[in-house]
Amino acid sequence: MPAFEAKADAATLEMLRKVPIFIGLSDRQLKHLAKDSMGRRYSDGDTIVKQGDEGIAFFLILDGRAEVRRKGKRLAGLGPGDFFGEMALFDDEPRSADVVATQPTSCLVLSKWEFWGFAMKEPKMLRGMLGEMARRLSNSNRALSE
Repeated sequence: MPAFEAKADAATLEMLRKVPIFIGLSDRQLKHLAKDSMGRRYSDGDTIVKQGDEGIAFFLILDGRAEVRRKGKRLAGLGPGDFFGEMALFDDEPRSADVVATQPTSCLVLSKWEFWGFAMKEPKMLRGMLGEMARRLSNSNRALSE
């Protein structure tokens, strides 16, 4: 998985702006997150994350396609602008599924260490992020109880 320097270009910032936990961050904050991230390229068939492995990063698909799989069963398809691994920024739980590239795919990868280093400098951003996480958890709980 070759690495490349992540860019804080307009397209990347627009994708980050649409990630629910980053809603409300300023352009300056989003640029900082993008610059703290690393780019990774994956070939068709590469496993990007493996179920059961330690979750240490958030991934944003810049281009290409991938699938979320559990025990070999396809759960979802992902493309440019889709993301996964956001919970890894907040907990130490293992990955709940595999994510496999289904064509050459490039991702922006933000490690939990880079994220928390930034969060310590910008603690106000955490309030909005944690509010969004709570909303998503509440929606999930509601859906499971129906």
